[in-house]
Amino acid sequence: MPLPELPFTSRFCTARDGLRLHFRDYGSPEDLGLAVVCLPGLSRTSADFGPLASALSNGAAGGARRRVLALDYRGRGLSDYDPDWRNYSLPVENDDILTVLDAAGVEHAVVIGTSRGGLHAMLLSQTRPSLLAGVVLNDIGPALEPDGLARIRSYVGKFAPPASEAEAIDLLKQGMNRQFTSLGEADWRAYAGITFADEEGRFGLRYDPNLGKATEGANIEPPAEAAWAQFDRLGDAPLLTIRGGNSDLFSAKTQAEMARRHPGAEIYVVEGQGHPPLLIDADSIQWIADFVAEVESRTAA
Repeated sequence: MPLPELPFTSRFCTARDGLRLHFRDYGSPEDLGLAVVCLPGLSRTSADFGPLASALSNGAAGGARRRVLALDYRGRGLSDYDPDWRNYSLPVENDDILTVLDAAGVEHAVVIGTSRGGLHAMLLSQTRPSLLAGVVLNDIGPALEPDGLARIRSYVGKFAPPASEAEAIDLLKQGMNRQFTSLGEADWRAYAGITFADEEGRFGLRYDPNLGKATEGANIEPPAEAAWAQFDRLGDAPLLTIRGGNSDLFSAKTQAEMARRHPGAEIYVVEGQGHPPLLIDADSIQWIADFVAEVESRTAA
Protein backbone atom coordinates (compact mmCIF):
# COMPACT_ATOMS: atom_id res chain seq x y z
CA MET A 1 0.00 0.00 0.00
CA PRO A 2 1.50 3.37 -1.02
CA LEU A 3 2.30 5.80 1.76
CA PRO A 4 0.58 9.21 1.91
CA GLU A 5 2.03 12.38 0.43
CA LEU A 6 2.58 15.79 2.02
CA PRO A 7 2.23 19.23 0.40
CA PHE A 8 5.12 20.64 -1.57
CA THR A 9 5.97 23.86 -3.37
CA SER A 10 6.32 23.88 -7.15
CA ARG A 11 9.31 26.00 -8.09
CA PHE A 12 10.71 27.04 -11.45
CA CYS A 13 14.05 28.24 -12.73
CA THR A 14 15.54 28.94 -16.15
CA ALA A 15 18.00 26.70 -17.98
CA ARG A 16 20.99 28.16 -19.82
CA ASP A 17 19.06 28.10 -23.11
CA GLY A 18 15.96 29.76 -21.65
CA LEU A 19 13.74 26.71 -21.05
CA ARG A 20 11.74 26.77 -17.83
CA LEU A 21 12.58 23.91 -15.45
CA HIS A 22 10.28 22.67 -12.68
CA PHE A 23 11.08 20.99 -9.38
CA ARG A 24 9.10 20.02 -6.32
CA ASP A 25 10.42 21.48 -3.08
CA TYR A 26 9.49 19.59 0.08
CA GLY A 27 10.36 20.95 3.48
CA SER A 28 12.30 24.17 3.93
CA PRO A 29 15.84 25.52 3.50
CA GLU A 30 15.63 26.17 7.26
CA ASP A 31 15.29 22.45 8.06
CA LEU A 32 18.46 21.16 9.69
CA GLY A 33 18.61 17.68 8.14
CA LEU A 34 20.88 16.85 5.23
CA ALA A 35 19.15 17.69 1.94
CA VAL A 36 18.02 15.02 -0.52
CA VAL A 37 17.81 15.38 -4.33
CA CYS A 38 15.56 12.96 -6.27
CA LEU A 39 16.19 12.33 -9.98
CA PRO A 40 13.57 10.36 -11.97
CA GLY A 41 13.79 7.91 -14.83
CA LEU A 42 13.85 8.57 -18.58
CA SER A 43 10.16 9.33 -19.17
CA ARG A 44 9.27 9.85 -15.53
CA THR A 45 8.56 12.92 -13.41
CA SER A 46 9.00 14.33 -9.94
CA ALA A 47 5.66 12.74 -9.01
CA ASP A 48 7.43 9.37 -8.70
CA PHE A 49 9.00 10.54 -5.45
CA GLY A 50 5.90 11.90 -3.71
CA PRO A 51 5.61 9.32 -0.89
CA LEU A 52 9.40 9.00 -0.44
CA ALA A 53 10.05 12.75 -0.47
CA SER A 54 7.18 13.31 1.94
CA ALA A 55 8.51 10.73 4.41
CA LEU A 56 12.09 11.99 4.24
CA SER A 57 11.12 15.65 4.63
CA ASN A 58 8.88 14.80 7.58
CA GLY A 59 11.50 13.08 9.74
CA ALA A 60 11.52 9.44 8.61
CA ALA A 61 15.33 9.50 8.44
CA GLY A 62 16.51 9.74 12.02
CA GLY A 63 13.76 12.14 13.10
CA ALA A 64 15.25 15.19 11.40
CA ARG A 65 13.16 17.29 9.06
CA ARG A 66 14.97 17.96 5.82
CA ARG A 67 14.57 19.64 2.47
CA VAL A 68 13.90 17.30 -0.46
CA LEU A 69 13.96 18.34 -4.10
CA ALA A 70 12.37 16.22 -6.85
CA LEU A 71 13.13 17.33 -10.40
CA ASP A 72 11.37 17.31 -13.75
CA TYR A 73 13.87 17.10 -16.61
CA ARG A 74 13.18 19.24 -19.67
CA GLY A 75 10.34 17.71 -21.66
CA ARG A 76 8.83 16.02 -18.61
CA GLY A 77 6.22 16.97 -16.06
CA LEU A 78 5.86 20.74 -15.65
CA SER A 79 9.19 21.61 -17.28
CA ASP A 80 9.12 23.12 -20.76
CA TYR A 81 9.31 20.84 -23.77
CA ASP A 82 12.43 21.39 -25.86
CA PRO A 83 11.81 22.28 -29.53
CA ASP A 84 14.94 20.25 -30.37
CA TRP A 85 14.57 16.65 -29.16
CA ARG A 86 18.35 16.19 -29.46
CA ASN A 87 18.64 18.12 -26.22
CA TYR A 88 16.99 15.25 -24.37
CA SER A 89 20.47 14.01 -23.62
CA LEU A 90 22.46 13.20 -20.51
CA PRO A 91 24.89 16.16 -20.86
CA VAL A 92 22.13 18.75 -21.37
CA GLU A 93 19.92 17.32 -18.64
CA ASN A 94 22.85 17.13 -16.23
CA ASP A 95 23.57 20.79 -16.83
CA ASP A 96 19.90 21.49 -16.08
CA ILE A 97 20.25 19.59 -12.79
CA LEU A 98 23.17 21.82 -11.83
CA THR A 99 21.07 24.87 -12.72
CA VAL A 100 18.25 23.69 -10.44
CA LEU A 101 20.66 22.98 -7.59
CA ASP A 102 22.21 26.43 -7.91
CA ALA A 103 18.78 28.09 -7.99
CA ALA A 104 17.70 26.12 -4.92
CA GLY A 105 20.96 26.75 -3.07
CA VAL A 106 21.67 23.06 -2.48
CA GLU A 107 25.40 22.34 -2.24
CA HIS A 108 25.57 18.98 -0.39
CA ALA A 109 22.94 16.25 -0.46
CA VAL A 110 22.07 12.60 -0.72
CA VAL A 111 21.20 12.00 -4.38
CA ILE A 112 18.57 9.37 -5.18
CA GLY A 113 18.55 8.39 -8.85
CA THR A 114 16.02 6.05 -10.43
CA SER A 115 17.10 4.51 -13.74
CA ARG A 116 18.23 7.50 -15.89
CA GLY A 117 18.38 9.49 -12.67
CA GLY A 118 21.04 7.07 -11.45
CA LEU A 119 23.07 7.71 -14.60
CA HIS A 120 22.85 11.40 -13.73
CA ALA A 121 23.92 10.67 -10.16
CA MET A 122 27.02 8.89 -11.45
CA LEU A 123 27.69 11.70 -13.93
CA LEU A 124 27.56 14.17 -11.04
CA SER A 125 30.68 12.46 -9.70
CA GLN A 126 32.35 14.19 -12.64
CA THR A 127 30.35 17.41 -13.00
CA ARG A 128 29.85 18.25 -9.30
CA PRO A 129 31.46 15.70 -6.97
CA SER A 130 31.21 18.02 -3.96
CA LEU A 131 27.42 17.60 -4.04
CA LEU A 132 27.46 13.88 -3.27
CA ALA A 133 27.11 13.22 0.45
CA GLY A 134 25.68 9.82 -0.45
CA VAL A 135 24.10 8.11 -3.45
CA VAL A 136 21.11 5.80 -3.94
CA LEU A 137 21.02 4.05 -7.33
CA ASN A 138 17.58 2.59 -7.99
CA ASP A 139 17.76 -0.27 -10.51
CA ILE A 140 20.62 1.18 -12.48
CA GLY A 141 24.32 0.68 -12.89
CA PRO A 142 27.14 1.20 -15.36
CA ALA A 143 26.14 -1.90 -17.35
CA LEU A 144 22.60 -2.18 -18.73
CA GLU A 145 20.93 -5.32 -20.05
CA PRO A 146 19.94 -5.39 -23.75
CA ASP A 147 16.44 -6.79 -23.09
CA GLY A 148 15.58 -3.92 -20.81
CA LEU A 149 16.95 -1.31 -23.20
CA ALA A 150 14.96 -2.84 -26.06
CA ARG A 151 11.77 -2.79 -24.00
CA ILE A 152 12.24 0.88 -23.10
CA ARG A 153 12.89 1.82 -26.72
CA SER A 154 9.75 -0.08 -27.72
CA TYR A 155 7.32 2.08 -25.74
CA VAL A 156 8.69 5.59 -25.03
CA GLY A 157 6.70 7.95 -27.25
CA LYS A 158 5.08 5.08 -29.13
CA PHE A 159 1.64 4.54 -27.59
CA ALA A 160 -1.59 6.50 -27.37
CA PRO A 161 -1.95 8.16 -23.97
CA PRO A 162 -4.70 6.84 -21.68
CA ALA A 163 -7.73 9.06 -21.22
CA SER A 164 -8.91 7.65 -17.87
CA GLU A 165 -7.66 5.91 -14.75
CA ALA A 166 -9.02 2.57 -15.96
CA GLU A 167 -7.20 2.90 -19.29
CA ALA A 168 -4.01 3.91 -17.48
CA ILE A 169 -4.14 0.87 -15.17
CA ASP A 170 -4.81 -1.47 -18.09
CA LEU A 171 -1.93 0.02 -20.08
CA LEU A 172 0.51 -0.43 -17.19
CA LYS A 173 -0.62 -3.97 -16.52
CA GLN A 174 -0.22 -4.94 -20.17
CA GLY A 175 3.38 -3.84 -20.19
CA MET A 176 4.51 -4.40 -16.62
CA ASN A 177 2.52 -7.15 -14.88
CA ARG A 178 5.13 -9.83 -15.63
CA GLN A 179 7.74 -7.82 -13.76
CA PHE A 180 5.56 -6.32 -11.04
CA THR A 181 4.04 -9.49 -9.64
CA SER A 182 3.63 -8.24 -6.07
CA LEU A 183 1.44 -5.19 -6.72
CA GLY A 184 -2.12 -5.08 -5.42
CA GLU A 185 -4.91 -3.03 -6.96
CA ALA A 186 -4.17 -0.03 -4.74
CA ASP A 187 -0.55 -0.13 -5.94
CA TRP A 188 -1.58 -0.27 -9.60
CA ARG A 189 -3.96 2.64 -9.05
CA ALA A 190 -1.20 4.69 -7.40
CA TYR A 191 1.26 3.72 -10.14
CA ALA A 192 -1.21 4.84 -12.83
CA GLY A 193 -1.82 8.16 -11.12
CA ILE A 194 1.87 8.88 -10.65
CA THR A 195 2.59 7.98 -14.27
CA PHE A 196 -0.27 9.58 -16.18
CA ALA A 197 -2.30 12.03 -14.04
CA ASP A 198 -1.51 15.73 -14.11
CA GLU A 199 -2.01 18.25 -11.30
CA GLU A 200 -5.74 18.49 -12.10
CA GLY A 201 -6.21 14.73 -12.19
CA ARG A 202 -6.47 14.52 -15.98
CA PHE A 203 -4.87 11.49 -17.59
CA GLY A 204 -2.41 11.63 -20.48
CA LEU A 205 1.31 11.60 -21.24
CA ARG A 206 3.54 13.46 -18.78
CA TYR A 207 6.41 13.81 -21.23
CA ASP A 208 7.15 15.10 -24.71
CA PRO A 209 6.43 12.29 -27.23
CA ASN A 210 9.57 13.40 -29.10
CA LEU A 211 11.53 11.86 -26.24
CA GLY A 212 11.06 8.61 -28.15
CA LYS A 213 13.35 9.93 -30.87
CA ALA A 214 16.13 10.38 -28.33
CA THR A 215 15.91 6.71 -27.32
CA GLU A 216 16.65 5.49 -30.84
CA GLY A 217 20.36 6.28 -30.64
CA ALA A 218 23.07 5.91 -28.05
CA ASN A 219 21.52 8.86 -26.21
CA ILE A 220 19.73 6.57 -23.77
CA GLU A 221 22.93 5.32 -22.12
CA PRO A 222 26.59 6.34 -21.83
CA PRO A 223 29.32 4.04 -23.15
CA ALA A 224 30.02 1.30 -20.60
CA GLU A 225 33.65 2.33 -20.10
CA ALA A 226 32.64 5.92 -19.32
CA ALA A 227 29.82 4.77 -17.04
CA TRP A 228 32.13 2.54 -14.99
CA ALA A 229 34.61 5.41 -14.72
CA GLN A 230 31.87 7.71 -13.43
CA PHE A 231 30.78 5.04 -10.95
CA ASP A 232 34.34 4.55 -9.71
CA ARG A 233 34.60 8.31 -9.13
CA LEU A 234 31.96 7.98 -6.43
CA GLY A 235 34.94 7.02 -4.30
CA ASP A 236 34.18 6.93 -0.60
CA ALA A 237 30.66 8.35 -0.87
CA PRO A 238 28.18 6.07 0.94
CA LEU A 239 26.24 4.01 -1.60
CA LEU A 240 22.96 2.09 -1.62
CA THR A 241 22.10 0.05 -4.69
CA ILE A 242 18.51 -1.08 -5.17
CA ARG A 243 17.47 -3.74 -7.68
CA GLY A 244 14.06 -4.99 -8.64
CA GLY A 245 14.09 -8.76 -8.24
CA ASN A 246 12.43 -9.10 -11.67
CA SER A 247 14.38 -6.31 -13.39
CA ASP A 248 15.29 -6.79 -17.04
CA LEU A 249 17.66 -3.79 -17.11
CA PHE A 250 19.83 -4.09 -14.00
CA SER A 251 21.30 -7.53 -13.32
CA ALA A 252 22.36 -9.15 -10.07
CA LYS A 253 25.78 -9.61 -11.66
CA THR A 254 26.19 -5.87 -12.22
CA GLN A 255 24.97 -5.09 -8.72
CA ALA A 256 27.54 -7.52 -7.27
CA GLU A 257 30.34 -5.97 -9.34
CA MET A 258 29.36 -2.52 -8.09
CA ALA A 259 29.55 -3.77 -4.51
CA ARG A 260 32.97 -5.29 -5.20
CA ARG A 261 34.27 -1.99 -6.58
CA HIS A 262 32.67 0.02 -3.77
CA PRO A 263 33.37 -1.78 -0.45
CA GLY A 264 30.71 -1.07 2.14
CA ALA A 265 27.96 -0.43 -0.39
CA GLU A 266 24.53 -1.48 0.83
CA ILE A 267 22.45 -3.79 -1.36
CA TYR A 268 18.67 -3.96 -1.34
CA VAL A 269 16.51 -6.15 -3.59
CA VAL A 270 12.79 -5.42 -3.97
CA GLU A 271 11.25 -8.79 -4.63
CA GLY A 272 8.19 -8.96 -6.87
CA GLN A 273 9.05 -5.74 -8.70
CA GLY A 274 10.90 -5.07 -11.94
CA HIS A 275 12.44 -2.04 -13.55
CA PRO A 276 12.43 0.15 -11.64
CA PRO A 277 11.11 -0.47 -8.13
CA LEU A 278 8.43 2.11 -7.41
CA LEU A 279 9.71 3.21 -3.97
CA ILE A 280 6.17 3.88 -2.73
CA ASP A 281 5.94 1.07 -0.16
CA ALA A 282 6.81 1.34 3.52
CA ASP A 283 9.71 -1.15 3.43
CA SER A 284 11.54 0.52 0.53
CA ILE A 285 11.02 3.98 1.97
CA GLN A 286 12.29 2.91 5.38
CA TRP A 287 15.38 1.28 3.87
CA ILE A 288 16.24 4.53 2.08
CA ALA A 289 15.40 6.60 5.17
CA ASP A 290 17.78 4.51 7.28
CA PHE A 291 20.49 5.00 4.66
CA VAL A 292 19.96 8.78 4.65
CA ALA A 293 20.15 8.83 8.46
CA GLU A 294 23.41 6.87 8.37
CA VAL A 295 24.88 9.23 5.77
CA GLU A 296 23.88 12.17 7.91
CA SER A 297 25.52 10.68 10.98
CA ARG A 298 28.76 10.21 9.03
CA THR A 299 28.60 13.77 7.73
CA ALA A 300 28.14 15.13 11.25
CA ALA A 301 30.96 13.04 12.74
